[in-house]
Amino acid sequence: MPRLAAVPWRSALPVLLILLILSGCTGRTARQASPALPETLPAVGSELRPQMVAARRPVQCVAYARALSGLPIRGDAWTWWPAADGRYLRNRTPRPGALLVLERTRRLRHGHLAMVTHVLGPRQILVDHANWLNQGRIHRHTPVVDVSPGNDWSLVRVWYIPGNRLGSNSYPAYGFVHPEALTAAAPSPARRNASFPPARKS
Repeated sequence: MPRLAAVPWRSALPVLLILLILSGCTGRTARQASPALPETLPAVGSELRPQMVAARRPVQCVAYARALSGLPIRGDAWTWWPAADGRYLRNRTPRPGALLVLERTRRLRHGHLAMVTHVLGPRQILVDHANWLNQGRIHRHTPVVDVSPGNDWSLVRVWYIPGNRLGSNSYPAYGFVHPEALTAAAPSPARRNASFPPARKS
């Protein structure tokens, strides 16, 4: 039986290195990709399509949020978060009827309030709010997306209705204020969907 020629170890070294590199790559745990941001509208019925309407007079987000939720809190939008402390349930879990409270920033000097109307998924909701583009109009069925690294609704992006796309800016959020009173001393929320000046489509 003929003897096999020995392979010099120096010539086999590159092959061994390649095998080690490949085995190292396949042995690592792959990172989970972050969920893709929706650049198109979520699948909803025609009755939930985003729309802008104009009231008979310009409407501020605080007045509109108060009329929808019945929460008797006063002050700039961002102050609703500390004002609700100890009085109403606060957390980072969206639920229909809860108010999303955005922080005060250079762009949002007074913060912002929006009421959750539908929860589409763990990172997508629909809200009703007013004066988002500083024109005093009412925005209905507006998609809001959680873009926070921890998936905790601490950073959001809002659908830009005129451009029919997701807005490019991200806004820090405190969380959600729910209408449930935590103490007997807290006033009970008034009837939701309180009367508001009739609106007309723009």
